[in-house]
Amino acid sequence: MPNAKTRIDFMAVRKSALALSLVLIVISIGSLFVNGLNLGIDFTGGTSIEVRFQQPADLGQVRSVLAEGGFDKAIVQNVDTARDVLIRLAPRPGEDSAELSNEVLQLLRNMTEGGAEMRSVDFVGPQVGEELRDRGGIAILVALAGILLYVWVRFIHWGFSVGSVLALVHDVIITVGVFSLARISFDLTVLAAILAVIGYSLNDTIVVFDRVRENFRLMRKAEPPEVLNTSINQMLTRTLITSGTTLLVLFALLIFGGDNIFGFALALVVGIVVGTYSSIYIASNALIMLGVTKQDLMPVEKEGEGEETP
Repeated sequence: MPNAKTRIDFMAVRKSALALSLVLIVISIGSLFVNGLNLGIDFTGGTSIEVRFQQPADLGQVRSVLAEGGFDKAIVQNVDTARDVLIRLAPRPGEDSAELSNEVLQLLRNMTEGGAEMRSVDFVGPQVGEELRDRGGIAILVALAGILLYVWVRFIHWGFSVGSVLALVHDVIITVGVFSLARISFDLTVLAAILAVIGYSLNDTIVVFDRVRENFRLMRKAEPPEVLNTSINQMLTRTLITSGTTLLVLFALLIFGGDNIFGFALALVVGIVVGTYSSIYIASNALIMLGVTKQDLMPVEKEGEGEETP
């Protein structure tokens, strides 16, 4: 029997963990229906303004000046050089992009005593934003469908593919729910983070499933909960080290990365924490609920195999 340094009985609380996940999913879906998502201008449309300063720009000061001028949701970032700044603004009823850009330029010139010049102004219509939103949703669905097929082929039994997809859907819903509850801007960087979470969580689940399949064949007399406990304990150190080192980097980005990548870092932090949890209590739990046994993983004996030839 394979040895594991830890002997934590994860499956003993699988029903409580499942109940917790259902509560979190209901809260997340309820918030999405009631509050929706605070979509960024990548999805809603808006005005993109590029400004060049005579000196390297202080992005924090630019954000403060714009917030005082009524543009509190402006997205500010450097482009090309420290003197070039890209400002993205949500649309305002009754004002076109020309009026918005003139207001912004005047605020920035007052801040720098005339040391700012307009380089370009672009308007992203809401139709483009809707197209990006729809394509992002399709990308997530296609990723989940491809994962379902891949895991099914790799592990032979359909229960593994269903378990892995349930875990990923669980991760995505809860991560998006956090953004809905907290009313944090949801833009393309957050969508990219969610796609990254799908890949990260799947990798963690596949590693556990590989060990589960191996132990099902080695631990012939053990019941499925015991096999799953042994497999999870064997991979626990690897999982904690991988997730822990990744989270260290992400917390650094979350704290010191600034407003531009805050949503991206937060989505990854939430996704990795929830993904590590779901690999244990959703994906593995699904195998028990779907009745996967060692007989399902035994190689199919071909007809006539083992018969003596005359």
